[in-house]
Amino acid sequence: MTDAGSHAGRVALVTGAGRGIGRAIADAHAAAGAGVIYLDHDRALAEEAARVAMARGWRAVAVAADVADEASVAAAVRHGTETLGPVTLLVNNAGISPKSGSAGGKAFVWEMQAAEWRRVLDVNLTGAFLVTRAVVPQMREAGYGRIVSISSVAGRTYCDIVSVHYAATKAALIGFTKHLAGELGPSGITVNAVAPGRIDTPLMRGTAAEANEAVRLATPLQRLGTPDEVAGMCLFLTSDKAAFVTGQVCDVAGGWLMT
Repeated sequence: MTDAGSHAGRVALVTGAGRGIGRAIADAHAAAGAGVIYLDHDRALAEEAARVAMARGWRAVAVAADVADEASVAAAVRHGTETLGPVTLLVNNAGISPKSGSAGGKAFVWEMQAAEWRRVLDVNLTGAFLVTRAVVPQMREAGYGRIVSISSVAGRTYCDIVSVHYAATKAALIGFTKHLAGELGPSGITVNAVAPGRIDTPLMRGTAAEANEAVRLATPLQRLGTPDEVAGMCLFLTSDKAAFVTGQVCDVAGGWLMT
């Protein structure tokens, strides 16, 4: 974990920050000294997370937005920036993975509805584009920026516990990351992706226990990951210690995928 105070003077925007991995990432940045914009589609979750952060003496503000909606994103970024200052650190974490299959699990392509496909792409991929586009001008003006997008090992190899729309968006985020790294490098902005494996979150615990056990057994470290371990990688990538790291995909998967 990066030292406390390592991000002092910076402002971070974390999407999907109301719970789980997103909240761990937001909290880690706040603890490291950054002002943090806790963005979530659920206003109550965002406000509770920011309230707890401020009670700890951290700088924080809650904003509610649907990352797939351009106007909603613009309003949220404007409010967060007016409160804490220009954003130079961004973590695109917001994402959905509907369990709409016939047995309440993953949906196979032959049973997937087009509306569901579009919604997953809108949130997981277009959302990252809209939020990134909204803050990049602030980073370019500062001549400094760090962008991290949360992909998945499912975007790098076949994973039989997720559906094709989720995997497609996570793979697309890797291409998004690499191309942006080339575009934004001359402006002093690094762009990287983090690809978690199976992470122990309340949402994950609602899935079939046998699926989680199968992943655990296939993982060399023989356990699931924690949100704090994903947050630690993000915190490194948004720090000055990672100033010469860009266009990379960093797995946090306990060795589940080795390439």
